[in-house]
Amino acid sequence: MRTSAAGNSGFTLLELLVVVAIMALATAGVGLSLRDSSQTQLEREAQRLSALLESARAQSRMTANPVRWTTTPTGFRFDGITDSELPTRWLGDDVTTAQTSTLILGPEPIIGPQRVRLVSRSQPSRSLTLATDGVGPFAILPDTEAATATP
Repeated sequence: MRTSAAGNSGFTLLELLVVVAIMALATAGVGLSLRDSSQTQLEREAQRLSALLESARAQSRMTANPVRWTTTPTGFRFDGITDSELPTRWLGDDVTTAQTSTLILGPEPIIGPQRVRLVSRSQPSRSLTLATDGVGPFAILPDTEAATATP
């Protein structure tokens, strides 16, 4: 079998693509492992709290009773929901609110604008703000909106 000199002198395109794909996967893995855990936990808690507040708001509408969300030293509580299955603690110990907060989740479809700021205990400079305009659901505000939004 004859081979040309040019055929033995380099790598095939397929071999190069395999190496590039392996390097891309390794780079992505390193990038994900370097993500800050306190920021990740703060984002997860903010998303969870947003869902809990919307659930309590829906229960308030169903029962026609106002629900009040209040912070406690160990977490938070929902007042106004009987036999509540809603959690009362943060998932981790690193999350708290910036100040004692109370949100009123009334049975009306439109409530007043409200917001709460979650803060990392280990890195107090890290925070996220959850807010509603009273019509839409609670959502995480970008830093620029959180700084200029009215309570």
